[in-house]
Amino acid sequence: MGLDKLTSPLAGIPILRRALDAFLAADSITEVVIACPVERWELLGIGATSKPVKRVDGGANRQDSVAAGLAAVSEMSQLVAVHDGARPLVAPADINRCVAAAEKYHAAALARRVTETLKRADAEDCSIEAVSREQLWFMETPQVFEVELLRKAYEAVADWNLAITDEVSALEAIGISVKLIESHHPNLKITTPADLVLAEALLQ
Repeated sequence: MGLDKLTSPLAGIPILRRALDAFLAADSITEVVIACPVERWELLGIGATSKPVKRVDGGANRQDSVAAGLAAVSEMSQLVAVHDGARPLVAPADINRCVAAAEKYHAAALARRVTETLKRADAEDCSIEAVSREQLWFMETPQVFEVELLRKAYEAVADWNLAITDEVSALEAIGISVKLIESHHPNLKITTPADLVLAEALLQ
């Protein structure tokens, strides 16, 4: 987007702050750890909150940032929810549903079914065949896991020098499947200016 999108205002409130507020409103969440630079943290205007909120330095990539956050989670926590700060519209009810599913299945992630027609293209970007959308899902966050399970997965990812794009992939790498929970509310990821316009329209 050409700027720090997480501090960009979405209907007057920074994107990351909206994501934080959703977790503060979710009954299943007892504390929040944000992996971000000090400069971003200071722009969020975090004063008194209903639950403990702390900051840790992020890493060079997603998995390093998640590992830093995981290291800061309370020793009492049995589950951890990992969320992309660029998803500011996540509903507290969906967060609670994912946590409840993780309590039952050990690991759960918010997702939505693929409903569009899918095509595979050639090197010239010309369609060559249809791809079945049966049992295909778009992954979202939060992704919720037993703390020790996610730590084990991240240790394996580091040992094997794997690059992953989400925590579900880390668990799959050690042979563990994750229960997918269909999202009931819009939960788009802000990636382009057009996403910001759509998010504001959804809020209105």
